Amino acid sequence: MTEILILADIEGSSGCWSYAASAFKTGQWARACLEMTRDVDAVARALCDRGAGRVVIQDFHRTGYNLLPELIDRRAVVRSGYRVGPVPGMGDPGDSRLVMMLGMHAASGTPGFLAHTLTSRLEAVLVEGRHVAEAELFAAALAPYGLRPVFFSGCPLACRQAAAALPGIATFAIDKEQGPVRFDASAWRRQLAGAAADALDLPQAAVYHLAGPVRAEIVFRRGAPEARRVAARWKLDCRGSSVFLEASHMADLYRRLVQVCYLTPVAKALAPLAIRLANLKGRLGLGWVRRRLRGWGQLSYRS
Repeated sequence: MTEILILADIEGSSGCWSYAASAFKTGQWARACLEMTRDVDAVARALCDRGAGRVVIQDFHRTGYNLLPELIDRRAVVRSGYRVGPVPGMGDPGDSRLVMMLGMHAASGTPGFLAHTLTSRLEAVLVEGRHVAEAELFAAALAPYGLRPVFFSGCPLACRQAAAALPGIATFAIDKEQGPVRFDASAWRRQLAGAAADALDLPQAAVYHLAGPVRAEIVFRRGAPEARRVAARWKLDCRGSSVFLEASHMADLYRRLVQVCYLTPVAKALAPLAIRLANLKGRLGLGWVRRRLRGWGQLSYRS
């Protein structure tokens, strides 16, 4: 039986239809967390029913505390919050051999639904002039551990970007253009789960590989002042709104981008403490979600 790692995001889930639904501590976000949980639960159930081995679900949106583990099939393991390493944010992938990415979004600088790469502070992340999406970065970060990216869900453009970067991966789109009014979440979720389970039988997806070195251009949305600050902080080249860095390979680029986007040299040195504080904020936020959902009558248990 094959062990599977699921990376779960919210923008491409069935309950997120606006930026507010992806933001922290909004009513829309609370509802989106519930629907995201239902999406992930449907996939986890389908994978376990199909005979998959251990299924590990990494909550990978904003604080890392969006999923309600108590509503997810108990055969799966839910990991909330972030870890320092060995894979930044994800921690140790353990014995997982396949990775699935659910509820994802397109790359910064492209017209997908709530498109961004790691953070909306970035206007674009470019490698050899092409936009890089998180799907490629995550697959690269997991490649040294032998994980094959086999399934991806998100908006249609995000799916096309994933398929272009990761040949052989199966994709399943959610069309956000028509809005939520006529969207049948239950039917879409059943199809999503079936497509994910079918991906277990697709042999063509391979471990990601892109030979290095990699030269990347990071374009900052707020312009030259922010680019200069980041470049000075990390001793990088800077021209206008862009910062340039060289990485030995794509997994190294992911690591460097995490530093540029989220850390300072001091914060990097204090990373274990910073992660603990960030995870505390996430747990408090998820507690707020539970209280809101119970108040709306959508949760009936005590947590």
